[in-house]
Amino acid sequence: MHALAGLADDAPTRELRQTCIEVLCAYLRLPYTAEADLPQGDADARHTYLALREVRHTVIRLIRDHLRFPAQHPHSWQGHDLDFTGVVFVGGDFSQAVFTGGTVDFSQAVFTGGRVDFSQAVFTDGTVDFRGASFSGGTVDFSQAAFSGASFPGGTVDFRGASFSGSTVDFGNATFSGGTVDFHNAAFPGGSVSFLGAAFSGGRVDFGSATFSGSMVDFGNATFSGGGVDFLSAAFSGGTVGFSRAMFSGGSVRFIDAAFSGGTVDFSNAWFPSGTVDFRAATFSSGTVDFNRASFSRGTVDFRNSTFSGGTVDFIFATGIALSDLVPANGQPLPTGLRLPTAWTTP
Repeated sequence: MHALAGLADDAPTRELRQTCIEVLCAYLRLPYTAEADLPQGDADARHTYLALREVRHTVIRLIRDHLRFPAQHPHSWQGHDLDFTGVVFVGGDFSQAVFTGGTVDFSQAVFTGGRVDFSQAVFTDGTVDFRGASFSGGTVDFSQAAFSGASFPGGTVDFRGASFSGSTVDFGNATFSGGTVDFHNAAFPGGSVSFLGAAFSGGRVDFGSATFSGSMVDFGNATFSGGGVDFLSAAFSGGTVGFSRAMFSGGSVRFIDAAFSGGTVDFSNAWFPSGTVDFRAATFSSGTVDFNRASFSRGTVDFRNSTFSGGTVDFIFATGIALSDLVPANGQPLPTGLRLPTAWTTP
């Protein structure tokens, strides 16, 4: 594998270098038996598994090392296409890699264990595709990654149709200054996606039409000064989406046309000096949206045309400017499940 990487470095043309890279990726796409599927007590099978896993991790590490070289370096692989379609990942290190230009394809990949590390990676322009990927174990780590693509379709990390049933996907302290992270039609029956402490100054994280029936999506302590997060037409029947202690000084979080039949969306202790949280035309039939101890100054939380037929939307201990869309006119009773501070409803 090292010799093949050396051959790529010495290739006289970009096309020949791409060919060498494709051979390395093709090795990772070969059929792979997970450790859990090995015959019980078969020492030879386990030794073979460990040897193949070591070679696979070496291939990943070689690709990572070449993506760390600056674009002008003669051995840099930045901008080349990387095809990881259907690859089974049991660990692997892409930390500090720079994904710029070209297409990196993880569609239908399976993350079953270990730690796949994208920490401090840079995603700028180009596309990283996780469509239809399955996260069923282990951790995929995007902590401190930077998403800075400025133009569409460049700067896209695509999780559309992915399934999160037992993994943790961690975007903690990541920076979003452009581009898009797209979770359209993703399914979250278990596992978690964490944006804890992330900073949004541009770009978007898009969960449009995603289904949340379990697991945790955590934006706790995140800072929104631009860009935002979309849950347009998402369905919440379980699990938790958490914005606890997040600060909204710009940008938006949009739940337009979302349906809440269970689960929890948690804005407790969040601060809204500006920015927008938009629940227009959302339907609340069960579950909880919690704004306890949230603080409102100039921001906007918009519930126009929302329907309350059950569940709880709780502002009871919120402070600051009253949300006029929620306060009934002429002393009318509050909708079912809506709880507001006395100061907001008392003339």
